[in-house]
Amino acid sequence: MKRTGKRLSEIGCVLTVGLLSPIVGADTLRCGSNLISTGDRAFEVERKCGEPAQRELVGYTLGPNHRREMMREEWVYGPKNDIFSILIFEGNRLVRIETSRAN
Repeated sequence: MKRTGKRLSEIGCVLTVGLLSPIVGADTLRCGSNLISTGDRAFEVERKCGEPAQRELVGYTLGPNHRREMMREEWVYGPKNDIFSILIFEGNRLVRIETSRAN
């Protein structure tokens, strides 16, 4: 019985930490009946998801060969069901999809 209680306590801690995490990453996102994925081009994402609620140039980053500087942008969609979708583009390619609760 003690062992089961301890195990449930551990599971509860893991779930609590997961729920408290403010930003969660993903490789795909559903926009209506369309699906976007990391690696998609900006125009493909805009065609499937529409105009973002907010679009920001957040800076520049070096490309994989460190010889080319690439623009870094964040697009924000939502909130939908109290969740914002934040899309990060580098050099016109979607590199990361994050979700965040709208407090």
